[in-house]
Amino acid sequence: MATERTLAQDTGARAETAARAFLEAQGLHFVAANAASRPGELDLVMRDGEVLVFVEVRYRASDRYGGALASVDRAKQRRLVRAAEAFLARHRAFHALRCRFDVVAAQGNPDAPRMHWVRDAFRADDDARGW
Repeated sequence: MATERTLAQDTGARAETAARAFLEAQGLHFVAANAASRPGELDLVMRDGEVLVFVEVRYRASDRYGGALASVDRAKQRRLVRAAEAFLARHRAFHALRCRFDVVAAQGNPDAPRMHWVRDAFRADDDARGW
């Protein structure tokens, strides 16, 4: 049975597309989107020179209730780190690259949102990979 996409999923996908275009305009190069694994999903994987960037895209229509950045809490960060480890386990060609976790907070019109890009938004725990 096919499932219908929810309005929230559709809006999120449109915001991720806009975030990808924004990051590419900033000089990053696309590697993957919606890279799913058991620990979770990586919205975007990009390259910034010799750095592999795992990007979490968070969309909010407004900044009420803390906004998009506030939604990337410690538990979400741990899931992203585990998803990045799974991605690296499947894509060994990227092992030599340094890694970084960025967050793009998108707000407003999901087709042309205002972007707030936080580079190196958080770090993996030293015991996770030592990035």
